[in-house]
Amino acid sequence: MAIFTTLETMIEREGAAVLATIMAVRGSSPREAGTRMVVRADGAFSGTIGGGALEWQVLAEAQALLAAGAGPRMRQMDRALGPDLGQCCGGRVRLMLERFGREDLPWLAALARAEGHAELVTVGVPQPRGTFARRPATDAEAALAPPSANPALLADGRLIERFGRRCPPVYLFGAGHVGRALVMALAPLPFAVFWSDPRPDAFPSHVPQQVRILRDPHPERSLDQAPDDACILIMTHSHALDLAIATAALSAGRFAYVGVIGSQTKRTRFLSQMRQAGLDEARLDRMVCPIGIPGIEGKEPAVIAAAVVAQILLLPQAAAVSAEGREIGRQARRRSVGENRIHDV
Repeated sequence: MAIFTTLETMIEREGAAVLATIMAVRGSSPREAGTRMVVRADGAFSGTIGGGALEWQVLAEAQALLAAGAGPRMRQMDRALGPDLGQCCGGRVRLMLERFGREDLPWLAALARAEGHAELVTVGVPQPRGTFARRPATDAEAALAPPSANPALLADGRLIERFGRRCPPVYLFGAGHVGRALVMALAPLPFAVFWSDPRPDAFPSHVPQQVRILRDPHPERSLDQAPDDACILIMTHSHALDLAIATAALSAGRFAYVGVIGSQTKRTRFLSQMRQAGLDEARLDRMVCPIGIPGIEGKEPAVIAAAVVAQILLLPQAAAVSAEGREIGRQARRRSVGENRIHDV
């Protein structure tokens, strides 16, 4: 969720909104420190701090803060999830609630323009009656931010926070039925999608915000720009093109995941042709085909998309070539699943 964009939009429409931030967590809790939720006066909200009794209490406190008018604009909450809320998580959560109004729109609008795929580090300067007016951090100030999402309150009262995060890249080759279903399945998730297809009319007229369309008659060339932690998903209209892209991706030897839609038979044929092209077994072992977590065997595009998204969510995205990615490849080779994946057209 784009926090500052959401705040700006709610305030422009409603006149005020509350930002609820999990400042610190001890023990087990539904969400981690740095998780945020934006609430408006009627109780409607964007984002979630984990649901359940804690979220209901925060919503009630936020509505009370919005109803307070000229009173204090900040409240602190400290809840033990077991004794205070009857939840079995067993942890403790500290939250900060801030009410913002039209007077905050200038700096909110500036930060809303700065939001995007990249992480944004801000400095919050204390204001009268509570709240922090944020601005982008300088390099020196950003160095003071914890490596995690935890907000950090400095000795001088300034608040250092991280908003957003770098979204792991997914390079998706193919805009057929499964490709389109995958784009929709990835839309609400923290991935930056680069979608490639050589056919000029293959793409829909509208795509989700985090999707960038790559139009190139030689789609494998876009792999040169893909970072090492990219997930490569291959499902074009052509087996020959699938083979060319998969060979290029595996030859690079640096991607976290290289998945090809198809059956065990397709995998066997591709491996044979790749061996003839000189690829060694270590690189071939990284190819995931069939794609998708085992046990989900439906051939409907939405079902395949769900299985594939679940599989890449399991990958440690920060690793250049993860051990888990190699293990998935080994599991795929050992599985005998027959013709359990359709070819996308």
